[in-house]
Amino acid sequence: MAFFRTVSFSEQLPAVAGDGVVLRAPQNSDFSEWAALREASREFLTPWEPTWPADDLTRASFRRRIKRYFEDQRSDLAYPFFIFRKSDNGLIGGLTLSNIRRGCAQAGCLGYWMGAAHARQGHMTAAVAAVLPFAFGALRLHRVEAACIPANVASIRLLEKTGFRREGFARQYLCIDGLWQDHLLFARLRGDPHP
Repeated sequence: MAFFRTVSFSEQLPAVAGDGVVLRAPQNSDFSEWAALREASREFLTPWEPTWPADDLTRASFRRRIKRYFEDQRSDLAYPFFIFRKSDNGLIGGLTLSNIRRGCAQAGCLGYWMGAAHARQGHMTAAVAAVLPFAFGALRLHRVEAACIPANVASIRLLEKTGFRREGFARQYLCIDGLWQDHLLFARLRGDPHP
């Protein structure tokens, strides 16, 4: 078992291909498409995300975001991806493996978002299915955790469909949309059978 960082990526994460989607590291050149998608999806995403900072969709904020992503990756703390549709290379969402814990845990947390126009079309299921072999293989994680608000039926279905098992309930677990909200806790282990 590795107790320290066991992977090394040069400047960028490798692209991860899935069924109809490609996951790749966010880049500064993605700003316009990202900002447009997030703005068009604001109402759809607000109930499921932390409160957006006032300057969230500005170029300066995006540059800081990209810098933080790179620092987190270099420090083996998080691995962010944007999700692109294979058919036209359009940005449709994002996914992050964060809170990477090494040592005896070898675990990380999965978070994701999908643009409103692209939701409920199977894209996020394909993206999660694609990132899990990367998490268990390249990153050598033993466990990937996820949490969602009990009212988020679509997210619960997504996690169950991709082999996550419900493990518990956390009271006021995360501050979402300005409120401390309860969450259902899910996890998938490296040895769990593929759905």
